[in-house]
Amino acid sequence: MPDSRIQVGVIGRAHGVRGHVRVTSHTADSADLTAYGPLSDAAGQLYVLRWVSDGVAEVSRLVNGKPVKVADRTAAEKLTNTRLFIDRAALPRPGDDEFYLADLIGLAAVDPDGNTLGTVAVVHDYGAGASLEIERPGAASLLLPFTKACVPTVDIAGGKLVVALPDEIVVPSTPEDAAA
Repeated sequence: MPDSRIQVGVIGRAHGVRGHVRVTSHTADSADLTAYGPLSDAAGQLYVLRWVSDGVAEVSRLVNGKPVKVADRTAAEKLTNTRLFIDRAALPRPGDDEFYLADLIGLAAVDPDGNTLGTVAVVHDYGAGASLEIERPGAASLLLPFTKACVPTVDIAGGKLVVALPDEIVVPSTPEDAAA
């Protein structure tokens, strides 16, 4: 995996006038988001969160190692949609037959006969279940549900996952076919 950081949350809209923000946590328990220590944004700026109520946090930027509190609504609004990351090494090691969704990116997607379909480019998860975007050279991408029925085998060590395409999904051979 090229980036050793994993997104664990995102700052939402401002909450109130004292610089508080809504925070969406991608951890199993949202309180765990603060257990990893400072979080970074895409540019590497470090932040510290302190929960003030359910889903609402006080945010401080780390400047020269010292926390500087986001003190007003205007400053908090500038943080809207800031993605929060931690270093991969801070996460617990997955157990046997477990993996993080980020581990799927870059895996080869093959059909049950072993024919290459493409490569997992993106894992989308909007809360109702993950889906995989499979890039295919010279052809349209596929967007598939990440379910046991559609992806019966995930082999992280082998660098691949097996995709059993549902009958409802017609695989276009070219991007032009996909647009039609």
